[in-house]
Parts: sequence; structure tokens; C-alpha cells
Amino acid sequence: MVNRIILLSGPISSGKSTLAKGLAERYGMSIFKTNEVLKRRVRRDFVQDRKVLQTEGERLDKRTRGRWVLEELREWANQLNTVPNIIIDSVRIKEQIQVIREAYGQVVVHVHLTAPVNELEQRFNRRRQQGREKDFQYSEVRENPTEKQVEELAEVADVVIDTKRSTEQDVLIRAVSHLSIRTGRGTGFVDIVVGGQYGSEGKGQIVAHLAREYDLLVRVGGPNAGHSVFEVPEPYAHHQLPSGTRKSEARLLIGPGAVLRIEKLLKEIADCGVDAQRLCIDGNAMVINEDDISAEDELVKNIGSTGQGVGAATARRIMQRNKDTLLAKHIPELKPFLGNALDLLEDAYSQNQKVLLEGTQGTGLSLYHGIYPYVTSRDTTVLGCLAESGIPPNRVRKVIMVCRTYPIRVESPEKETSGPLRDISWEEIARRSGYSASRLRKAEKTTTTNRRRRIGEFDWELLHRAALLNGTTDIALTFTDYIRKENVQAKRFDQLTQETINFIQEVERVARAPVSLISTGFNSRSIIDRRSW
Repeated sequence: MVNRIILLSGPISSGKSTLAKGLAERYGMSIFKTNEVLKRRVRRDFVQDRKVLQTEGERLDKRTRGRWVLEELREWANQLNTVPNIIIDSVRIKEQIQVIREAYGQVVVHVHLTAPVNELEQRFNRRRQQGREKDFQYSEVRENPTEKQVEELAEVADVVIDTKRSTEQDVLIRAVSHLSIRTGRGTGFVDIVVGGQYGSEGKGQIVAHLAREYDLLVRVGGPNAGHSVFEVPEPYAHHQLPSGTRKSEARLLIGPGAVLRIEKLLKEIADCGVDAQRLCIDGNAMVINEDDISAEDELVKNIGSTGQGVGAATARRIMQRNKDTLLAKHIPELKPFLGNALDLLEDAYSQNQKVLLEGTQGTGLSLYHGIYPYVTSRDTTVLGCLAESGIPPNRVRKVIMVCRTYPIRVESPEKETSGPLRDISWEEIARRSGYSASRLRKAEKTTTTNRRRRIGEFDWELLHRAALLNGTTDIALTFTDYIRKENVQAKRFDQLTQETINFIQEVERVARAPVSLISTGFNSRSIIDRRSW
């Protein structure tokens, strides 16, 4: 049974074939071309003589009362492996439309395209200049009796679109809105993982845990953030691809607001065995060059920046808007992966798919909401991540904010401060947790730059502010083994130490959100999942 049949009608040069092609390419529909039937019948496969085809069409209409289109359609559809949505390009008389409606009923939608005669003539003449329709003047084509009456089909059409002042893309968008196939209308939704502190909260492992439940994984930010995922024999750090890449079969998207280090991205794609069918990189993502990296030397010294060139590239995108500014769409090596984020997201919504958006760094580093100047080059909150990805706020279902039991900041190589933190020593964390200080120091190095980290007391005010800024619905609490190392053995909430349970309850009160995910360490079974969704 055919799902939908779209009949296209309209005068020559009104845009029927262009619309049919757009519907086929963008929405996977199949095109049935009546002129191909006529070419076959007159035994001239490459015939350019429009008058010959018009004459043959009129002969068939007279002999079959327009039924020949239906008969040829049925024969063509029977040869297809699947039952598609079909576009008929095009119908020319009312009888053709009527017999198709009688055969297929309510699945038939008739779209009529129109435009003023002078506009149609201009389009026709442009086609002649391109070598098409070169044998005729527009006035000759219009003399055909069927062509003269084709505008009468507007009277019986379900949809009439005046294509004057519209681009080809405009006509496509207008048509699909009438046809109720606009992809954004589905019930697909987005869940977001963001950092609640200064980065390195353990977002990678949380995303990897959740990834199998989603159809599309989205990453924003840049290579200044490394998200580590537990694997055997050693962990893997994702700098540009979503952290669930190797833990699921979901499609992958890098949003238009991302900043890319090409050589690192290509290596990560190769490491993860990702092909072009799975990964989409929006063509508007920004590309880092070597000058961007050099430009951040002072930031590395003064505030402990990772020095990956993300901020400099972002500034260049704003201040040097010229032909020399490279975006992803300008990089030959990325061509197989290029796409449009909004199109992919709309398709996901329409198919009621689940999307997981992975933010990077943490709310305390937000360019706007962090403690300036000890901030990163972007807004790291939910709204910043949504803007970078192209996801509207009304698609968001859950906001999972990841927080450590003891927040960290990177050490500045010049011994300058990397930002406010209520610093405590690794010896003190060792005393509280039961781990050795040497073990903690060895584990606590930054994923991207391999620098040592400062560690501080839990910041309850930051938790409160970050929860408000992000509209947090759930908390993922990590590094609970730093409260007591015995928590590593816990597989259920009730197996955590009482001190840890008390801490979790306090987090829930301050954040006004449940602690739904609890990380007890960094191993294959280190997350206690308390979600109700």
C-alpha cells in the first residue's frame, strides 16, 4: 500500500521538476515522471522535441480519458522493492487527477505551482540560454491546447503555491509545510549533559553510560576539552567526537558552533572507525590554524588556558570575516562528512528519535557566567550548547549536570592562579578518602594537556548557581570514591557509605534536583543508575 502520492501540476517553468527533485533528495521520495513514459512510447529516449511529447500525451488522454498515467504508475510501482511516498511529475488534465484519486483515495495530495506569465517566460528563456528548450520560443510552447488550460487545475488542487519571488528552496519549504512532512514536527527530544563546575567532572563516562539509549549523539565545543571513557586495556579520550562514539551505534553530529583541530579530528575518526554514513560535521564549524595556537601562549601562562587555539579561532571568526577564514566546508579532507546540522536534527525529531547533546568544560568556566578573566572562550551553559548545536530550547527533556565531589582546576605552568578555588592538598584528600596521595596525583592530570590539577572543597554556592543557570533536572555526581574509597565497591545506593549518602541528600536539596547518576570510580561498572526515565 502506497503511503502518499503527491501530484504536481502547473505550467511550463513553474518549478515542478525542481520541487520533485527536492522532495526526493531531502525526504527520500520516489519520482514517477510522465514525460519518461511518453519518451518510451514514441521510441525516442533522448527526445528534446516538446511538441512530440505533448502530441503523444494528448493522444493517450483522448484514447484512455486520462487513465494511462494511473496504469503506468501501477506498473512502475509494482517493480519497486519498497512502498514509497511517490511524486508524480506531472499531471496535465483533470481526468488524470480524478482517476488517481479514485484509485488511491486520501493518500493523494495535489500540489499546483503557478507564477505570472512574464515570470514563467523569463525562466523559460534562462533555460534556453543554458541549452535546454533551445528549439522553441515560449510563445510556441504556450500554444499547445493542454498547456493553455493547465492553470485550470488550480481549481481542483489541494495546495496552490505562487512561486513568484520564491527561490527553489523557498518553494520546497512551503510545499512540505502544506504536506505536513516538515521534519521538525515529530516528538523527538533532546537530553543534555553539561558540567556544573570547572570541567573535568567526568562527563565522558556519564555520556558513555547513557549513549546506547539514543539515536543521535551531538558534540559541541572544541579540542580544549578531553572526555575520557573507560576501556580495556586503557581509557580513550574523546576531544571532538561524542564520548559515546565507541559505546553505541548512534549517528554522530558535530554542530556548527564547534571549533575543530583538523589533524586531531581525523585521527579520532580513524581511531574510532567512524565512516561518513555515521558522522555529520556541519560545514559552518570553525577551523583552528597554527597561528591560533601561538596566539594563546600568554593565556597559558596567565590563567592556565589549555592553549589549543579555540579562543583565538573563535575571535578570528568574529573579527576576520573574510575569504581566508576557513570553516569545515573549506577543508577537502572533511568533505565526505559534511552536512547540515539542522537538517539532521529535524529528521531525528520527525522520526521521534532521542538525541543526546554533550557539552564541554563546566558552568564555572562560562565566558559570561564564570569568574572573569578565569574563563573559557564560550558559554558553557545549556543555552550556549544549544546555540552551538542548532537545537531549540523547546526540544529539551532532561538537563543532566555533572558535578565532582571535589572540584578541580588546572595548575598554571607559570605558578599564576588559574582561577578561584578553595584549595586543599592531595594529602588531605588522601586522608579523607583512604587513597594514597601519590595515587591521586598520578590519576589527576588533565586529559588534553597532561597538566597537574588543583583540587578544592565542594562549592555549594556554585552548585546552586549552576543549577539555576542550566535549568538542571538531574545531577550526575562523580568521584564519590574521593569521599571514601570503599564506595568503589558499591553497586547500589544503599551500599554507599553513610557519609556519601548524606552528601548526596544535601546536593539534592541545594540543587533542587535528584542525584540520578552516581559514579563510584572509573571502571566497567562504576555508575549507580537511579533514574526514573
